[in-house]
Formats: sequence, C-alpha cells, structure tokens
Amino acid sequence: MALVVVRGTLFGEFADQVAIEAIVALIVFAAIGWVAGWIADYLVRDAVEVAFRRRVDWYRQGVAEAGLLENKPSEEP
Repeated sequence: MALVVVRGTLFGEFADQVAIEAIVALIVFAAIGWVAGWIADYLVRDAVEVAFRRRVDWYRQGVAEAGLLENKPSEEP
C-alpha cells in the first residue's frame, strides 16, 4: 500500500485515485496471503498427522513385540 502511495505522489496523481489503487492492492495481497496461509496450514497439518500416525504405529508395534497387548488372554489361573 505504501508503494502505491509513493508512486502516486511521484507521478502527481489525485489522492482519491491513489487511495482506490492502494485499497485494491491491499485486497489483492490479502487474498494472496490467505491462499498461501491456507496451503501452508494444510501442508503442516498433513505432515504432523503423518508423523503422529507413524509414531503411534511404531509404538503399537513395539507393544505387540513385547507381548503386552491387552487383547491377549491372561495366563493367570
């Protein structure tokens, strides 16, 4: 927005036209930022979920190998 104001000042444009251009630039860059943020959020959530699922599977496999599963019938009389 500041660049639009500086450009308007250098070229002697009217304040109303500069304000409209600045608002449009602000809206465009806000939309671009929203899309970039949404993509980043999706990628981070996906990476965290995959890492979490791998960790849970690793833990379950370790428990199964140790023979500590709850589904195993008790050997007590």
